[in-house]
Amino acid sequence: METAFSGASNLAEAVDRAFIFIFSISFIFTIGITALMIYIVIHFSRKKGKVPMQFTGNTKLEIVWTVIPLIIVLMMFYYGTIAFTPMRRVPKDAMQIKVIGRMWVWSFDYGDGKISKDLVVPFNRDVKLNLYSADVNHGLFIPAFRVKEDVIPGYDNYLWFRPIVKGEFDIFCTEYCGLAHSGMTAKAIVVDSLDFEKWLTQLKATGITPDDPGMKIIKANGCLTCHSLDGAKIVGPSFKGLYGSKRAVITDQGEKQVDAFDDYIKRSVIDPNIEVVKGFNKGLMQSYKEVLKGDDLDKIVDYFRKQSEQK
Repeated sequence: METAFSGASNLAEAVDRAFIFIFSISFIFTIGITALMIYIVIHFSRKKGKVPMQFTGNTKLEIVWTVIPLIIVLMMFYYGTIAFTPMRRVPKDAMQIKVIGRMWVWSFDYGDGKISKDLVVPFNRDVKLNLYSADVNHGLFIPAFRVKEDVIPGYDNYLWFRPIVKGEFDIFCTEYCGLAHSGMTAKAIVVDSLDFEKWLTQLKATGITPDDPGMKIIKANGCLTCHSLDGAKIVGPSFKGLYGSKRAVITDQGEKQVDAFDDYIKRSVIDPNIEVVKGFNKGLMQSYKEVLKGDDLDKIVDYFRKQSEQK
């Protein structure tokens, strides 16, 4: 079981050591300064019949309160460096996983279109997470592993770790990214190597296929900023299970049911405000009529059709 103080990665011990040292120093100084202030207020308070004294300078005292804090700060720097430096030195044989942050969900891409809503990793194996944002600033934080990095649009960032404890651990977003920021969570699940291989083999390819023409068009036009691939509700309806599904839409004549086949998908791209999926707002998406040329729409529809056939 995960606890608030358990370290579940190889990086945790150094981080904990730096934290405990800095916290201890801060605690001692807080208590010491508070006690000194109380003593001064009481001892040097105004009293009848006592002539106040004027103090000028004390070289020894000035040296002490300069040298001691300098030594303490250098020690903090030392412990911080020991904890931070290994975090940026990724082992060459680390397993690579792409992490995509978007409002308000994490996606973990294992390649070949295999995307998971949770981070599943093998026990005691080096793992590198390549961090990308599809919209705004996010922050990937796995408290039990003591790792946290910013996920910024247009900035290639990363983190790595080696899980040393099996189990499930919380993943959070630490950058305020909108109304549902607090719900942008996931799980880091550490399993045996054989269980991981079995899980990865059984994971269906439902995500971004790098060499698929339709997905390249979808990605190039920023569609994934508003439409998720894993069923998550963000700005627009999810692409998961789109092709062939029945959808309740709102039109000028009222609500009706439509089948999401070729014609509906193309209409939704060319004139998205004619039939708006129930539960979403009209006017958020503009027409792509002048953006998509030639057979771009056919390639997009073909991608969704192939995705439905993989179920």
